[in-house]
Amino acid sequence: MTPSNFSRRAVLAGGAGAAALAGATTSLQSASAASPTFQHGVASGDPLPDAVVLWTRVTPTPEATPGSGQGPSTTVAWEVATDHRFRDVVRQGRAATGPDRDHTVKVDATGLRPDTAYFYRFTVRGATSPVGRTRTAPASTASPDRLRFGVVSCANLQAGWFTAYRHLAARDDITAVIHLGDYLYEYAPGEYGYGRSNTDIRPHVPAREMVGLADYRQRHAQYKADTDLRALHARHPFIVTWDDHEVANDAWREGAENHQPDEGDYLARRAAAHQAYDEWMPVRMSGTAATGDGTQLFRTLQFGALAELNMLDLRTYRDQQAATPAPSPVPSPEGGGDGTITGRAQVDWLKERLRRDGPQWKLVGNPVMIAPVTFAQLPHDLVDPVNDVTGLLPRDGAPYNVDQWDGYTNDRRELFEHIRDNGVKDVVFLTGDIHSGWACDLPYDASTYPLGDSAGVELVCTSVTSNNLKDITGTPARTSSLAVEAVIQTNNRHVKYLNFDDHGYSVLDVTPERVQMDWYVVGDRADRTAGSSWTASWATRSGTNKVQAVSAPVGA
Repeated sequence: MTPSNFSRRAVLAGGAGAAALAGATTSLQSASAASPTFQHGVASGDPLPDAVVLWTRVTPTPEATPGSGQGPSTTVAWEVATDHRFRDVVRQGRAATGPDRDHTVKVDATGLRPDTAYFYRFTVRGATSPVGRTRTAPASTASPDRLRFGVVSCANLQAGWFTAYRHLAARDDITAVIHLGDYLYEYAPGEYGYGRSNTDIRPHVPAREMVGLADYRQRHAQYKADTDLRALHARHPFIVTWDDHEVANDAWREGAENHQPDEGDYLARRAAAHQAYDEWMPVRMSGTAATGDGTQLFRTLQFGALAELNMLDLRTYRDQQAATPAPSPVPSPEGGGDGTITGRAQVDWLKERLRRDGPQWKLVGNPVMIAPVTFAQLPHDLVDPVNDVTGLLPRDGAPYNVDQWDGYTNDRRELFEHIRDNGVKDVVFLTGDIHSGWACDLPYDASTYPLGDSAGVELVCTSVTSNNLKDITGTPARTSSLAVEAVIQTNNRHVKYLNFDDHGYSVLDVTPERVQMDWYVVGDRADRTAGSSWTASWATRSGTNKVQAVSAPVGA
């Protein structure tokens, strides 16, 4: 079945009735309530047709705090059931953990049925975790009518409450949540807070920039102590990738803008960040079992014959950002004249995934924008604020963001030419990073567009909390940003939708006929109880490789 059998209507029609729905909902709501032993909740991720990653973190003794290296080794039991009361347990096991992995537990629950809802929990020393709900992917040969994903990125705890997570957790119709990076931020208190005032809505822990392994572990723990994030993790499986802030701002293969010589060796810092990420996130690294402790994050997840999702890592293998977007006369050792954003192995892997016969829709989890965008002719007084939102605009006047694919045009050209030469259709890039909402065609030649063809489309979600243009300028929503958006769209005719002002989340609906993204915005980030509302929808119909406006969101 499709995600509709997760909906309220399907549960009520399935014979269990309102009592079953109420019991399951109450059980899942308890996931937002911390317990002394399971203070960081439960999570699941990377669903396969027969398996899903399950995660938790235990505090077996008071001194076993995150990042402390203290506390005893312990064994944790886990169970997977078809019902929230665990009367029908279908898989169970035990996993060892201890201070060497910060008392996190990550297991691959295998032997499950495709496209099936499950409940899971952990127990240790007489304590039972909150109950989580997850779902396996459809079988590779299945033809689901619909898939529906939550799409989020850029959640800075210091900049506000995670209201977007709360609203997304309230939905019953989500296949999985795709997190496109900047799951957490490295900054110290007072460095990157709420808007122009730079107020910390919730100061970071530890009270310094995270650099060492203990720092990264403590910061992950602080984020997972958030009530709304815990609820979302317990409600839906996650599919994640990292961007730069999981390590440091504007990271590249051997350094980062926000890494200074007095902070030690960058590669040691990155290794610590990646280790903590592997420990604290429900993700398979290196394409191996969940406990493989690997370093490779790019991977593919298939959802029947309808779609596959290729998640990219655009930080670990990239060359340093150029001072200008002009191609360098010195070839990159990875093969690109202006450097590489993917590395050779990753771009070859992606090209093969796009070329092969298989699922209809080729979704690409893409941490930074791939659409070519010129920021020429921006109002002079708005160049710096736009730079703060979009990333790395060179100070010499070059009108491109060189932290995006615009700074690595050979990789993009190679990928787009591969799409054109092999007649690939229905490619959709899903993007975060830029703290704004976009819907774009992906022209082979932006200078002549719309006369030419498009390689696919790009749909960009807003930030959960990280500052956008109105936050930085201190102006009301939809005032000064309108001029910026108009200039960008005038100079980039393939950019069909742009919203520099709002925070929130997106819902991606996938059917054989089209892929549609709905943008939902939330109220003031400083208001923990803020509501949400729909603001825009854009879709691409199968075979067109172009986006078009849609008048209403898909039904919940």
